[in-house]
Amino acid sequence: MNITLHKSQIVNRKSKVTITGSKSESNRLLLLQALYPDLKLENVSNSDDSNLMANALNTQADIVDIHHAGTAMRFLTAYFSIQEGRTVTLTGSKRMKERPIKILVEALQDLGAEIEYEDHEGFPPIKIKGKKLTKNKVSLKANVSSQYISALLLIASTLENGLELSLEGEITSVPYINMTLSLLDEIGVETSFENNTITIKPTTNPDSYRDKQPATFTVESDWSSASYYFSIAALSDIGTEITLTSYKENSLQGDSALVDIYKHFGVSTVFKDNALTLKKDTLRLNPLSLDLKNAPDIAQTIAVTCFALGISCDLTGLHTLKIKETDRLVALKTEIEKLGGDVNITDKSLHLAASNSINELVSIATYNDHRMAMAFAPLALKTSIIIEDAMVVSKSYPTFWDDLKSIGFEITSN
Repeated sequence: MNITLHKSQIVNRKSKVTITGSKSESNRLLLLQALYPDLKLENVSNSDDSNLMANALNTQADIVDIHHAGTAMRFLTAYFSIQEGRTVTLTGSKRMKERPIKILVEALQDLGAEIEYEDHEGFPPIKIKGKKLTKNKVSLKANVSSQYISALLLIASTLENGLELSLEGEITSVPYINMTLSLLDEIGVETSFENNTITIKPTTNPDSYRDKQPATFTVESDWSSASYYFSIAALSDIGTEITLTSYKENSLQGDSALVDIYKHFGVSTVFKDNALTLKKDTLRLNPLSLDLKNAPDIAQTIAVTCFALGISCDLTGLHTLKIKETDRLVALKTEIEKLGGDVNITDKSLHLAASNSINELVSIATYNDHRMAMAFAPLALKTSIIIEDAMVVSKSYPTFWDDLKSIGFEITSN
């Protein structure tokens, strides 16, 4: 289904939106709950990805199809590797079969896992024969997707000898690794992260962690989903306020960097009673230069914000975007240039030139990528825009379009 967002200002200058739990936290905690069934969860993400993750963890099927859910593919590869006596073929969408998994598979094989490629070497589908893993030392290049690293860390405490993971080189997406370690710490797993070595102690005696873990873990709302409201605030009139729940000032999520980044666009943030309020205070139109290696998922939102405001930006640290739901760098260049922008990309960076106009009623392709749909939506504050395959947002934020309507956006189906 395609939709049209009609050019308008936000009708409700003081709006409130409730956003579901973080997909990143939810998927980690769902896997930990499968390993430690005493763990109870609240405010779990209602995203397609988290639903697919939960269903995969609860099924006894021999073939598990996780569609477009990249996080689930990585985390479940590790999870099924330690399910003794069970054989599972893990597969996904056409795009998923083009996304590399070799680095994680080889690391698990180094630990003793039995994994075979069903089609093309290095890519799903993969056949996993679960077994007991006793080896406890493995190395990975540090600049790979943090999901490979987190996949290993999440199963590490259930391994007989724990895990010592050595990261080689400069580490990418440190906040996501720290999120995984913090969640392990909160449920009572002993971890350490010194220099480039992460150590996870085993919990071979279940009682050793039960006294420490919380009876119920409430998942914080998703900061990646909040990014679109930061963009809306940046493009709105001075004085516009948007309140989002439920958020923590000391968040584990790397995308909470939005608070500092969007000051550049004149957006201030106030935390109160587990909510954050965004307020457009001033009009700022200065060029932006950012290294997003620790928060690559918000690159699309930031690039579109800059384009809408007519300012240039240089975004680096984006090498992981090429292996997401689509090649996000190519997709951003293509769609922004349809709108009249001028974009240059490398394999790890994006440069947007300042521009003074935006083409009307452009149809934005979304490439099976939820973030393409949502990142371009705030442009409706500047021009009418068509979003193709709009329900792709269900991957991470199923109620997105309804929530935009609630704060004053005019949206019609095509």
